[in-house]
Parts: sequence; C-alpha cells; structure tokens
Amino acid sequence: MPVAGSDEDFAEFYSARFDGARRTAYALCGDWVEAEELAQGSFVRLYAKWPRVAGGNADGYLRTTLVRLFLDTRRRGRAKELLVAETPERPEHSRDLARVDERQSLLAALQDVPPRQRATLVLRIVHDLPVEQVAQVLRCSAGTVKSQLSRGMQALRAAYRDADAPERSVQDVG
Repeated sequence: MPVAGSDEDFAEFYSARFDGARRTAYALCGDWVEAEELAQGSFVRLYAKWPRVAGGNADGYLRTTLVRLFLDTRRRGRAKELLVAETPERPEHSRDLARVDERQSLLAALQDVPPRQRATLVLRIVHDLPVEQVAQVLRCSAGTVKSQLSRGMQALRAAYRDADAPERSVQDVG
C-alpha cells in the first residue's frame, strides 16, 4: 500500500483520474488537444502540492485547478481553434448515431456559452457539485453561481436552438 503523499500514491491517483479530468477539460474547451494540456497542467500543479493535498480532498483540488486553468487561458486569449481537413467517422448504428449527434450538438452549443458560465454549468450539472462547492471553485458567492447557472442555461438553450437541430430542446436542469 503506497504511503499518502508519496510519488507512488500520486502515480495511482493520476492513473485513476486522468481520463476523467481530460473529459471534464473537453467539456470546458471543446478540443481534445487543449483538454489534454489542461488536464496535464492540472496534474503538474497538483503534484507540486501533493504532500499537503494527498490526505485531504485531492479530487476537489484537481477539479478546482482544472477549471481555473481553463478560465485563465480564456482570460489571456490563449484559446486555440483546431481545424481539421476531414470530419471524423461516425458510428453505423442509427440509434448510436442519433445519440452521438445529440451529444455533439450539445457540446457544440456548450462551446458558445461564455467561459465562466460554461465552467459553472460543467461543475454543477456534469459533476453534480452543490452550489456552495461551485462557488468555492470559482471564488464567488452562491448567488453568483445561481445567476451564472441561469444565464448559462439560457445561453445554452439559445445556442442549441440556433444549431441545426431546431426540434430539440435543452431540458431544465436545476
């Protein structure tokens, strides 16, 4: 059994959490390459604090660091767009295809939501964090989180409606 705070302990934590961190980063930025960079940067920062964080809430520290790195890149204007020559292949099964199309439409609409509202939506809805914990991560009040959630959902609905799927609607998530 690895000692809490050891390099071996960190390696186990990294192996168990990296894919989830990358998926969260992708939900925030919409680009797998940038998501990988954000996840790696978060783990680098976590490693520097590992002896102090390992015994406590390492997952919370990782999530907070990831969201703050994302918001920092948006504030500094370092966000990049990735252009591809060909569209990726799609699944052949019609039910799977519909699910994939729905998810891609929703992720595309999420990218049109302002970064801070997007971070609020991802933390509250995707990670199912309580409002108070989202407020801690984003360094704001619970009222601000609720406001950002409301505005973010409005922006997400509008972006989703404006996409090529006018018959679909985003359900209220509270």
